[in-house]
This record gives sequence, structure tokens and C-alpha cells, in this order.
Amino acid sequence: MLKRVITAVAAIAVLSFPGTALAQKDIRWGTSAVGSVGHKALVVLANFLNKEMPNYRISVLPTPGAIVTIKGYATGEYEGTYGSDIAFYELANDINRFKGFKDKIKRQPMQSFWSNTIEVSLAVHARNKDKYKKWGDLAGKRIFTGPLPFDVRAHLERALAALDVKFTYVQLDLSAAGSQLESGAIDAMNIYTGAEKAPPPWLAEASLATDWAALNPSPDEIAKLKQKGFSVVELSPDVFKRNVHVPKVVELPFYYGFHLGVDVPADDVYKMLKLIEANAAELAKADPTFSQIAADFVGFQKRGIAAAVDFVPIHPGLAKFMREKGAWDKKWDSKIATM
Repeated sequence: MLKRVITAVAAIAVLSFPGTALAQKDIRWGTSAVGSVGHKALVVLANFLNKEMPNYRISVLPTPGAIVTIKGYATGEYEGTYGSDIAFYELANDINRFKGFKDKIKRQPMQSFWSNTIEVSLAVHARNKDKYKKWGDLAGKRIFTGPLPFDVRAHLERALAALDVKFTYVQLDLSAAGSQLESGAIDAMNIYTGAEKAPPPWLAEASLATDWAALNPSPDEIAKLKQKGFSVVELSPDVFKRNVHVPKVVELPFYYGFHLGVDVPADDVYKMLKLIEANAAELAKADPTFSQIAADFVGFQKRGIAAAVDFVPIHPGLAKFMREKGAWDKKWDSKIATM
């Protein structure tokens, strides 16, 4: 009898011991839709973290768009988000896609890991490449700027508004974008890349359905965009692995990250950042979306923090990491989240 009691107690001890399967912390990590840059990247990251941090069990949950993950975290539906500086800007100012959401927030999203930039631009059908020479030529036209929840749509539309280009938004499923451009139902569509290297999978599908040509803003439009605070990059057409009918593609980048919050303590976020830093090159081989952090992990975190520091607090684990690296800005001291 005593032997059975000891055995039972031992079994309970094993089952409850930290580090066993039953002691794992489940992380429901939201990301963007299947076929997007964000979904593909988080699958790679989650597979890596599930192996390296066995006390956590990460589930990748696709949603209609990244802002859905921020709202889901704020209301307790997710433990991890896919968040950008433009989304955090809208959240902090209670505008656009977050208008009226402030009263629903149960917990404040945080920034904990900046993974890549996303760069947006426009494309028209190749048969119209001589008709449309600049973004302003699309005034009054029918444009698919991206699905309604997508940050790429928000960033592109913000840029078009800065140029005072008014257009008709057409809502489409990603899988229909190419065929709709081919048929003439839309005059232009959003194109984008991750980390200046990786177009989204849906764009590869669209390229099978239509022959699109990248439409760059004119030099005057680029100057105006820069004046209004937009960053501008020029990419080789080789990134798209097809003929885009221009010698270079002009895109507008913004910062994206996979962020955790109060469910994950500072030491664990710090450990996660150390692991990602040490294995960034391998992650970049698996998905070029991570190529920017492979090139300059600490510098990229600093730029990401600076882009969003006025909108969401900094996870203490990220603050600890940046201080250790000598990359912390004392102006951020008041921006560290309370756990």
C-alpha cells in the first residue's frame, strides 16, 4: 500500500514539475492571413521557438489581418500579436481601424521583438504601363490597396492621401487580385515585400493570372512623400522573380514585429531575443523575411522601438536586452511596460 502511495505521489510530482509537457505555457500567437508574409514568417519562427523554448507551446493563428491580432491581445483572445508601427499609431490615437476601440482594451499591447520591414507599392496591368506613369495618374481609378484589415493597405492609403490621390477602393479576396487586374475590374493593386526580399505568396499566385507592371511614384511624388515623413527604398526587379517592366521598384517601408505581453515574463522575452539573435542567419535561410535581423539584429530592434515608442510600451525583456547591448536610449526609460 505504501509503495502505491509513494508511486502515486511521484507520478503527481512528475506531472506537475516545471518543464514537463503539462507545465507548458500555451501561447496563442496571432498573425495575418494564410498566404501573407506575416503568416509564413511566424510559422518559421514558431517552429524554432517551440524547439528552443520547450516550456512554451506556440500555436500560429492566422487572422484576416494583423490589427485583428492586436485587438485580440487587448481583449485577452491571444498572447502574441503581429503588430506594426502604423497599427500602433492608429491604436494610440483611437483612429481609422481602431476608432472607438479604446474602451474595449483590457490590457495594453507591448513591443517585444521587431522582425522586419514591409514595403508597399502599386502595380497596373502591363498593357497599361504607358498609360499610367505616376501614382497621381490613378486618381479616380479602382484600386485594390489590400484587404481592409491589412497594414499594407493602411500604409499605402496613407501615402496616397499624402499625395492627395483620391481613388475608389475595391474589396477583393487575395486570391482574386490577379484575375481582377487581368479582366480590368480593377486598375491597380497593392504589391509589397517583406524585408526588401520576400514578396507574399499571394502575389506569386496573382502573377500566374496576370502580367502586372510595377508603377513607381514620380520623382516629384517621392520628394513630397519624403517631406511628409515617409521612408523610400528602391528594389531590384529580381526580388519579384518575374518581369515587372521597370528597371527598379520604388516602395515605402514600415516596421513589423511579433510581439508578446504580460503572459511572458521579462526573463523569457530576453531569452527569446538572445536565441533569435544567435540563430538569425538560420531563420533568414528558412525565410528571407528575417534577413534584416540577420544583418543587424540590435540596430533593427533600435529602429523598430524608435518607430513605435510613442504609441505602445516596451516589454521589460526587450529593455533588458537592449541595455545589455548598449543600445538603450535613456529617453525610453518612462516607456517600459509595467508587468
